[in-house]
Amino acid sequence: MPKLEITSQERSALRAAAHPLRPVVMIGDKGLTDAVLKEIDSNLTAHALIKVRVSQERDVREDMLATICDQLSCAPVHHLGKILILHRPQASEPAPVMETRAVRKPSEPYTPKKQAASGTTRTRKDEKQQRAARRKPADGETKAAPSARTRAAIPSSIPRRSGSSLSLRAGARRSTPRSR
Repeated sequence: MPKLEITSQERSALRAAAHPLRPVVMIGDKGLTDAVLKEIDSNLTAHALIKVRVSQERDVREDMLATICDQLSCAPVHHLGKILILHRPQASEPAPVMETRAVRKPSEPYTPKKQAASGTTRTRKDEKQQRAARRKPADGETKAAPSARTRAAIPSSIPRRSGSSLSLRAGARRSTPRSR
C-alpha cells in the first residue's frame, strides 16, 4: 500500500492534536514483527492518530517509520526522539484544516476576535467617525475637565522660592563665572 502524503498545515494541526496523547504501541528489542504491525493497524483504525514508542537507534527508527507507513498506508506526522506519530484518516473523518487563517481581504480593516465572534464587522467609515468623535465634542457640549497631565502643564499662582532649582536658568546657579 502507498504511503499517505499530508500538507504542512495538516501536519501542524495533527502534531498539535497528538500533543496530549500517550504512546499506545511500544516496539521493543525484537523490532517490527507481524504482531506489532497488526497492533499498530488496529490502533490506527480505532483512533486515526497514535503515538508509537521505539526503543532502538535513530537509523533503525527511521527505517521502521518508513516500513510502517508503506505497509499500513498511513502518514508520518512527526518523529521526535523515540516517539513516532502516525495518522491514517478514517472514512468519515474530514481532513483537518487550520481555522486560524485570516479570512478577510487585505483591504478590509482588522476586526477584533470578540467583535468578529458576535458577527459584527468594522468599516473604514465607522473608524473615521469614531476617531472624529474622540477628537471634538458634539454641538452644545463643553470639554471635560483637564486631565492630570494637562493640569501639570497649566501654570499655577504658587510663588516659587528664589533659590529653587525650578526658578534658575541653566548655568545661572553659580554666583561667579568659572575661570579657565
